[in-house]
Amino acid sequence: MFVRKILVVEDEKILASNIRKSLEKLGYSVSVITKSGEEAIKKVAGTHPHLVLIDVCLAGEIDGVNVADTLQNHFHVPVVFLIDGSEYKTLQKNQLRESFSYIVNPFVESDLHFTIEMALYKHQSKKILYEEKQRLAAIINSMGCAVIVTYANGCIQMMNPIAEIITGWKQSEAFEKDLVEVVSLVDKDVGEKIENLATYVIEAGEVLNLPENCILITKDGKEISIGDNVAPIRDQNGNITGAVLVFQDITKRKQTEAQLMRNAFYDGLTELPNRVLFLDRLRQTIERSKRRSDYYFAVLFLDLDGFKEINDRFGHGIGDDFLVAIARRLESCLRGGDTVARFGGDEFTVLLEDIKDITDATNVAKRIQDSLRLPVNLNGYQLSTTASIGITWNFSNYEEPATLLRDADIAMYRAKRQGKATYAIFS
Repeated sequence: MFVRKILVVEDEKILASNIRKSLEKLGYSVSVITKSGEEAIKKVAGTHPHLVLIDVCLAGEIDGVNVADTLQNHFHVPVVFLIDGSEYKTLQKNQLRESFSYIVNPFVESDLHFTIEMALYKHQSKKILYEEKQRLAAIINSMGCAVIVTYANGCIQMMNPIAEIITGWKQSEAFEKDLVEVVSLVDKDVGEKIENLATYVIEAGEVLNLPENCILITKDGKEISIGDNVAPIRDQNGNITGAVLVFQDITKRKQTEAQLMRNAFYDGLTELPNRVLFLDRLRQTIERSKRRSDYYFAVLFLDLDGFKEINDRFGHGIGDDFLVAIARRLESCLRGGDTVARFGGDEFTVLLEDIKDITDATNVAKRIQDSLRLPVNLNGYQLSTTASIGITWNFSNYEEPATLLRDADIAMYRAKRQGKATYAIFS
């Protein structure tokens, strides 16, 4: 049978002996210290009793209360105070606030037994709860994403090391601060600051995903893209006791997505929109013109004159650099809302939106020709070119981008047959 060990710390030898007899009668293994609190601490360190029964007014340099604090904080041993009836009123308001933490002398054995068993039970329950909290904390701290737990009022209860790294806040600094004070979030899509999400999910009682373009502003003002969700925490009865915010730094993922998007819609060499993006913008422009009878737009299809000779004479490296320089020239000839795209090889397309008439398009074509004639200095070579340009506009209510581009291409070949370095309008 398992016997619990109890240490009695009482400087009155007769009282200590009587207590020992009562405890042994109740089935406990008992040792007694009658000298001082210092001796009691040494005894606990050596024998590891299950409980200490101590005189609250112990004589010596260290009184019973201070000895008890040492035993509980450093050795994690439950303590029950022995107090006289005359001391009870003085001490209960200060040191004896917990139930079953003391017993008033004189006492009956049944009361002593009950108090000790309840003190042991409470200690064991606290130990189990502490170990469970430690296990939960270990799990949360081992997670590869940031975790912040709040109380029911939306103030921070705990945060794991990843959360500390991402936010720039230490848990000790953030403890009991309002969540928005530590986790400052902005929805980039609407440009608005996000309020306390913990308070929101606690009131709504449902999981909330962070906005698609959610930005965390760290303690030092750095902006980080984050993603994941906030969820309410419920106890075993279903009552909401707080919220947990789980998130991770998705800056690299966002950068990768942006790069993939750029690869899909932009030319890798010139960084101009590619064929796919140009066709999409042209389709939107056609739809816009259907809704507005006074909305005109034009498409220019350009083919560089003599580019093959530049490639053959100076090499593809110079040829590529020349195309990049031409792309910048074309951009400089357009308004901010217009689009120039590399359609492939040495072919470029231009979308001119919201023009007055075809004259606006021909003026742009002339401006492009003048710009292209200016030489480009590449590796000591002075290179220049011209372009054959085909122009079409929405005079015939085009329905499909492909049809409009076909007609602009036809006009471009007509310009080439006319001697290059010119433009032709499809009719």
